[in-house]
Amino acid sequence: MNKLRIASFFSALALVSAVADAQTPLRVRGTIAKLDGNVLAVKSRDGKDLTIHLADNVGVTVAKAIKFEDIKQGDYVGSTTMKRADGALVAVEVHYLPPTAPAGHIPWDLQPGSMMTNANVATIVKGASGRELTLQYKDGAQKILVPEGTPIVRAVPGSRADLVPGEYVWLPAQVAPDGKITAPRVQVSKDGVKPPM
Repeated sequence: MNKLRIASFFSALALVSAVADAQTPLRVRGTIAKLDGNVLAVKSRDGKDLTIHLADNVGVTVAKAIKFEDIKQGDYVGSTTMKRADGALVAVEVHYLPPTAPAGHIPWDLQPGSMMTNANVATIVKGASGRELTLQYKDGAQKILVPEGTPIVRAVPGSRADLVPGEYVWLPAQVAPDGKITAPRVQVSKDGVKPPM
């Protein structure tokens, strides 16, 4: 009997794992249409009407603009970049990251051909020739040019009260096999500052 219970437990565990594995990650960028309880309606940047089910304890942060001069050596940041004709990486945006965000240099979907580098700031250069960050992660480093006017943003704590129609959101979501979209956290624009990711 105990063997049967143990086998049933592991079968159930495997089923839960398979269901979790079946979920597809989705990055949502768009404008809030409505918030009704835990259901957030968003018009995506490509014109789709999305219904997103928020966690009861959803984390909400708001975007706050900062200056290049605010960046310090050792800070943990992410930067979306595009490769210039000469091979140099040019920042489209720079944003601060929570310590739990994985480090590395990976393809990104902000723009066609864009890359995302998540890493600690190793060096900062600001001079007549421009501004540059060297971002260092475990397996490498990237030198990134940061032109004047590049959005540089820090996420600060917000609340559900910030999720109002017309504001712009960025959120990491999961799509279940039945099409239901869920999200544990949301970053939202405030005072004209948009999540740049």
